[in-house]
Amino acid sequence: MYARSTTIAGTPGALDAGITYVRDTVMPLVQGLEGWVGLSMLCDRESGRCIITTSWETEEAMRTSGPMVRASRGRAGDILDATDTDVQEWEVAVMHRVRETGEGACARVIWCRAQTGQLDRIMEAWRTEIPPQLEQMPGFCGVSVLVDRASAHAVAAVSYESREAMDRSAEQGLILRSRFADRMGFDITDVAEFDIVLAHLRVPELA
Repeated sequence: MYARSTTIAGTPGALDAGITYVRDTVMPLVQGLEGWVGLSMLCDRESGRCIITTSWETEEAMRTSGPMVRASRGRAGDILDATDTDVQEWEVAVMHRVRETGEGACARVIWCRAQTGQLDRIMEAWRTEIPPQLEQMPGFCGVSVLVDRASAHAVAAVSYESREAMDRSAEQGLILRSRFADRMGFDITDVAEFDIVLAHLRVPELA
């Protein structure tokens, strides 16, 4: 499985219009493309930052879809009054859910960078150690990890049923990821929290 993420530095006041556009225009567009298996949209209502992610069965399907969604991506940026847009392509390394997300769900997103050639070693340890500990956190819904092997970057999104549940997990989550990063020898480059405003995912369990 593969994914393309589009991170848009938008304007808070334009978020509702942007969400409507992605839901009513972008979603039907990508649903009709071969190999599509999901779309999600995360928003930070304070900063206006959004991450729109589409998932694909194969790398070929992801790459083929690129020219077909370019215009809609530009239009989304216009509606969101974007100051910057960043597009990245990933391999889906992990998709683990214990429950579906509903209204009010949130996600904590963690960006990481490893040394070249170390991602497989890190992910093998991560799969064994981290999901069982996340499952002990009240309100935990699921976790996904995307990797870019060429650059040795990865991003993990941990979802919770509510903002309250995510807030309760903050201290434990910080300890968990800091200890794991120190032991495995990779850098955490950014952490941010978002509302999950769209989650239409058919990506199967990948653990």
